[in-house]
Amino acid sequence: MSRVPLSLLQQFVQVARLGNLSRAAEQANLTVSALSHQMRQLEERLEHRLFERGPRGVTLTAEGCSLLEAVGDHFDGIEHALTRYRVRRHDSLTVTASPGIISSWLMPRLPRLLATHPELELNLQSTNTLVNFEREAVDAGVRYGKGEWEGLRSEYLFGEWIAPVAAPSLVARMAGADPLDLAQWPLIGDPNRNNRWNEWFAHYGGETPHRYVAHVDTIDALRQAALEGLGVALGRMVTSKSWIDAGRLVVLGNRYLPVPEAYHLVYPPRSEGHRGMATFRTWLHEEAVAYCREMPQPLRDEAAA
Repeated sequence: MSRVPLSLLQQFVQVARLGNLSRAAEQANLTVSALSHQMRQLEERLEHRLFERGPRGVTLTAEGCSLLEAVGDHFDGIEHALTRYRVRRHDSLTVTASPGIISSWLMPRLPRLLATHPELELNLQSTNTLVNFEREAVDAGVRYGKGEWEGLRSEYLFGEWIAPVAAPSLVARMAGADPLDLAQWPLIGDPNRNNRWNEWFAHYGGETPHRYVAHVDTIDALRQAALEGLGVALGRMVTSKSWIDAGRLVVLGNRYLPVPEAYHLVYPPRSEGHRGMATFRTWLHEEAVAYCREMPQPLRDEAAA
């Protein structure tokens, strides 16, 4: 045990904190299988099981928690001590955001940024997990929430609206059903355990259904279920717009409901002097303003109100 390589313990700390082998492997520039093998090797050396492995990631056992508590802060101290010696590249920027906002909003707009700033090297981290800016080499992020994240600068970009969306195949099957009377339609339970549906019916009237055709636990799964024609979902307009524009989803009834959460640019204080960050920040706010002008009229009316 005295000869356990520090590299194994370092990878253990990363996996334990992220709870995800894929993300930890990406940050370590390893394959998932290689990192998984290293973790099993560490367990064999220590003769203790450190992780419970499941379809949604890994969780620590009691022994794993004890080990993380014992060694985690020491690696943080080393990382902090080495920060001052890093060479900071002002033409390289690492940005984190959810897969939905990257694919549906950021990616279609990035060519404009890189066309005007070809010197900028942009590294995108696609994850639904909130990164720890103190521990990870990330410069900024686009987050969905109410704008309050401890220790981070937060700048409002644009709001979010929800609306009932369905695949054209479902609309064809439900020919004759009133798009304003959702009681006639199969509804998909939302990841918030139907709080959004409750808000929708409270605002527009109608009764919450006694049962839903299905329940999902992530926004990505909700959108996919709607795309497959399983039922009607309350879709976020920002991340659903590209699917609506492509004709793969249809808004039922042309009614929208604003939600308390919005999209924000977030970054730690250390990123304020980063020239690449300043370029990205200016561009992002310009794109946000332009996006708000492109909103459907009902959404622009809500925004103005």
